[in-house]
Amino acid sequence: MAKIYWAGQSCFQISVSNSRDHSADIVIDPFDESFTGLKLPNLSADVLLVTHDHKDHNNIKDVKGSPFVIQGPGEYEVKGVFVQGITSFHDDEGGKKKGKNTIYVFEAEEMRFCHLGDLGQKQLTDEQLEKIDRVDVLMIPVGGGEGHISSAEASKIISQIEPKIVIPMHYALPKLKFDFDEVSKFLKAMGKNSVTPQDKFIVKTSTLPKEGAMEIVVLQP
Repeated sequence: MAKIYWAGQSCFQISVSNSRDHSADIVIDPFDESFTGLKLPNLSADVLLVTHDHKDHNNIKDVKGSPFVIQGPGEYEVKGVFVQGITSFHDDEGGKKKGKNTIYVFEAEEMRFCHLGDLGQKQLTDEQLEKIDRVDVLMIPVGGGEGHISSAEASKIISQIEPKIVIPMHYALPKLKFDFDEVSKFLKAMGKNSVTPQDKFIVKTSTLPKEGAMEIVVLQP
């Protein structure tokens, strides 16, 4: 089972457990409050993933616990969580403008999660797709802006990956200092009129959509 919380921007806390003898907290891309305008909740982690070294993604010092910090490509195993970092780019010019970005794929409790970070590529390469492989839960930026994919480009990347569950991130929020599109623009691109936001999302293998089906989950910070 996994409990997924979104703090805004690209920051998530994902608590995985099998309700018997295993649990782990994974935090991804904690942000600097003064830089973003958003309030960072109290976060504690066993595993801390940072997709790139920008202030709205790399606030390691404000995450409690003694997490194992991963800040780039490679393969890791921490507390029963298998993590793979995959090189990608923060723009569609091979990183010339915004640099590199790490896509993270991690496996826990027989589910496979993928966080795309600040992906700026308009599409994924065959090599990236091969490494990403099967995805149960995809976290994808949808708000557009310089160096980020647009909602239309996000929908195409979702078609490349074919996940079972999609959680949009990195879009306009009250108090956020950046100029991004609303999540409604992404939902429209995906053919959805509206999706009721949730405070948290609980997922387990038995509740995943069946093969060929896909669910969009909108979280609120």
